[in-house]
Amino acid sequence: MFSAAVSTVLVGAAVAFGAGSAAAADPVVQPDRIGLQLSHAETRVVADGPIPAVITMFVPLNRIGVGLKADTGIYKDENGGVHASLRQAIMEAANHPDGTITLYLNAPGTRNGRVLDMYQNWN
Repeated sequence: MFSAAVSTVLVGAAVAFGAGSAAAADPVVQPDRIGLQLSHAETRVVADGPIPAVITMFVPLNRIGVGLKADTGIYKDENGGVHASLRQAIMEAANHPDGTITLYLNAPGTRNGRVLDMYQNWN
């Protein structure tokens, strides 16, 4: 159920970004997951919109992984626990002039049981 909900959101995001836009989210495929690399403009749209809230309605926070940049302002404890919401992690990337995110939907039973992974990117 979680995978279906998240994949629906990811597909919806891809369609929304692709409709009427020359720059659409770039798909990323790995053996155990599929994802979307978003541009800076797309990252801002996601940060300002309902997608983070919808995802966290269906996916428990302990099933979402967040890859933070080394110079993040978000607190990460000694066990690797991120102390921020999905929206805050996305917003931090969106607030950098070149900030982007990559979202991955993980195959069931992989990635230590995480359903979704999000990585921040900026220079």
